[in-house]
Amino acid sequence: MGLDNSERPLYEIKANLFKGLAHPYRIRVLEILAGVEEAPVSDLIAETGLEASHLSQHLAVLRRYGLVVSERRASVVYYRLAFPQVADLLRVARQLLTELLKDSQKHHVSALSLPAIAAAQ
Repeated sequence: MGLDNSERPLYEIKANLFKGLAHPYRIRVLEILAGVEEAPVSDLIAETGLEASHLSQHLAVLRRYGLVVSERRASVVYYRLAFPQVADLLRVARQLLTELLKDSQKHHVSALSLPAIAAAQ
């Protein structure tokens, strides 16, 4: 039987948080959700271009690591960020990425052209 979070070292819990972020499509989903109050799965499918089954797997990971929450209303499931700080984390990561890519003009221009991430509310 595994240890619950209260028995794990903080660095291990933090590493698990980053495991939730460790896929490009999960980052994309979080960035989409950072720009809206909530989104139905159909919007996430349209925005990511993923098949429903693949998106569902990524959303399950994001839920497992506490990054998003879902709510079913009738036959539609809506997702939102679990905490506004997730948007802050994405924004800081993008700022760091921009700094890291300054030497690569192509990537730097590409990073600057990404859509804005809304501020935490």
